[in-house]
Amino acid sequence: MALFKKKGKTKTEAELLAASPDGAEIDAEEVMRKYDRESNTRIWEGVPKIAFTVILVAFSVYCMAMTLLSVEQAEARLARFLAFIVVIGYLMFPARKTGHKVNHIPWYDLVLMLAGFGAFMYFALNCTDILLMGARIQPLHVALGVVGILVLAELCRRCVGIPIIVVVACLVAYAFYWQLTTGNNVAVYDALRKIVQKLFYTTSGVIGTPINVCYTYIVLFIIFGAFLERTGIANFFIALANRIAGWSSGGAAKVAVIASALCGMVSGSSVGNTVTTGSVTIPMMKKTGYRPPFAGAVEAASSTGGQIMPPIMGAAAFLMAEYIGIPYLEVAVMAIIPAFLYFAGIFISVHLEAKKLGLKGIPRHELPTFKYLLQNCYLIIPLVLLVWLVASGARTMAVSAAISIAGAFVIGFINFLLTNWRERAEGASFGSVFGETCKMALFTTIDAFAAGAKNVISVAVACAMAGLIAGCITVTGLASTIINVIVMAAGDFLIIGLVFTMLCCIVLGMGVPTTANYCIMASTCAPILMALGINPICAHFFVFYFGIVADITPPVALAAYAAAAIAKAKPMATAVNASKLAIAAFIVPYIFAMNPSLLLQGDVTTATVALNMTTALVGLFGVAVALNGFLFKSKVNPVLRVALVAGGLSMMIPGSLSDVVGFAVVFAICLFQWLLGRRAKGDATPVEAAVPALEDDANDMEAAR
Repeated sequence: MALFKKKGKTKTEAELLAASPDGAEIDAEEVMRKYDRESNTRIWEGVPKIAFTVILVAFSVYCMAMTLLSVEQAEARLARFLAFIVVIGYLMFPARKTGHKVNHIPWYDLVLMLAGFGAFMYFALNCTDILLMGARIQPLHVALGVVGILVLAELCRRCVGIPIIVVVACLVAYAFYWQLTTGNNVAVYDALRKIVQKLFYTTSGVIGTPINVCYTYIVLFIIFGAFLERTGIANFFIALANRIAGWSSGGAAKVAVIASALCGMVSGSSVGNTVTTGSVTIPMMKKTGYRPPFAGAVEAASSTGGQIMPPIMGAAAFLMAEYIGIPYLEVAVMAIIPAFLYFAGIFISVHLEAKKLGLKGIPRHELPTFKYLLQNCYLIIPLVLLVWLVASGARTMAVSAAISIAGAFVIGFINFLLTNWRERAEGASFGSVFGETCKMALFTTIDAFAAGAKNVISVAVACAMAGLIAGCITVTGLASTIINVIVMAAGDFLIIGLVFTMLCCIVLGMGVPTTANYCIMASTCAPILMALGINPICAHFFVFYFGIVADITPPVALAAYAAAAIAKAKPMATAVNASKLAIAAFIVPYIFAMNPSLLLQGDVTTATVALNMTTALVGLFGVAVALNGFLFKSKVNPVLRVALVAGGLSMMIPGSLSDVVGFAVVFAICLFQWLLGRRAKGDATPVEAAVPALEDDANDMEAAR
């Protein structure tokens, strides 16, 4: 499908993907395998591939049918769901990243798969009897529970990562220790039995709220996302972003910001979106003059920000509505201002960098035409349909997702039909075009169902681990202990409690998919903030934001590392740049935690919201200039950079006095830089003037490494 025009010729996305500015081919699949554990899968070919695809499609259809129609006991449904997750998970994910053999699965993986499947399926088939036993479960049940948890933990290591496993292991060990020390001479076996009964056979553990939410809602939204991606909506978003901002100074990076925000809100994966859109946008940024670490950082920060972009927020918006107990539409509306500030911060930084380097925009004749946008705007209909159905409340969330999946199928079919008709061979009849379209639609549907099932695995496993985390904290009373410690440490200084919670969120969010990430944060970290007196809605947004930015926060910054691989830049330098670009994500949550009006909470007026947005934007501009070190064609003095940070942050603190002081500082420094730039106007080109600042940035990067 043609996206760009240049001197009468078309340039397709495939051509953009084919080569980077230095002529080296970009292997997006290899990058995904290296940095996205969800993409590090076994290689199946021939008949085994067909058989595995059939299993995946059957699993997706089963999940949809059970979610919409089943009234079976929750424990049985969830245990059976995890049994199937274990089977598909071990068929998909090898023990190591390298050394894959085609159509090969080692014997020990088969043993683990069958053991895990047997443990969960035994529970599903004997659910009623086991639940009636309570804490009197037999040694067989204890052994099956231990096997099930260990097999699931190993699968989590393969498809999610080690950080969450370390957290779970520490909490389970603490729960076991707590059982041994708080009872009256409790035997080791008795302690183990109580722990296994709580964590495996009740809804306070593996089959707790997170996995229930995954089974009930997340699966359908993931399948919807897989269908939506295959309608060609990503191409449309990239073309739209080019038309909006491609012509401006440093337009390639601004295109990356907009396109990644739009694609990322649907994809639900920071790393996946970084590689998908970054394969197009990063080479474009490098070609127009951006340094590789900066180009990779723009894509990583923008793709990560896509997860907080309403109205979808990587499907987290729907989950947030369920967790908090408010209408979905309210969640989507409340997310608008923080998301706007986040991307405004990146936009400002990108613009400052473009001016510092003297970069131009993409020539207008290379941009997508309005005709292309008008011809393809119907691709967003499934997205609009989903938002409308959920917001109207006329259907349940599950039914709304199912209808939207059907809508995505119809739109995809129309897209294939129109594309085939435009590209038909001379003399081809409508019947032959329609037949080819039906064939494409069938294979695309199979591919979408299979991709949806694949994407469910890592999310479901992470949700199961989140259930273990919540279960251990609940069983041991650790939640109240942690809350009391943080409350006592914070004292009268709320900021201390917010910082501690932020650190917890970043650690727990490392490498975890968006939806599972929110489930973990809502279960473990949000209660801490609510105990500190934070508005519940603000608390949930706060922990969600910091759970998401773990993907660009060193040292575990998977989205930044994936972008660095495409940009051929040093990973840590890219991660540092991404953190600087996404500085709004580290500031805005503190603003709405202390000033809920930014989330439209409390007694707010239009004037109050407008004032808060304005002061926040000016503050973000001051901080961005300080981090960039260049304004109005001249380098900013280090002392003034510190003053800009202080002034910018002052404008984000609630209160008229701090706003006035901060504005005065930022305005005075900007005026000084403007006068300085005018005086030096004829003395140096923007690139020449930027050399000292570039050298400073290089030194900063070297120090970070």
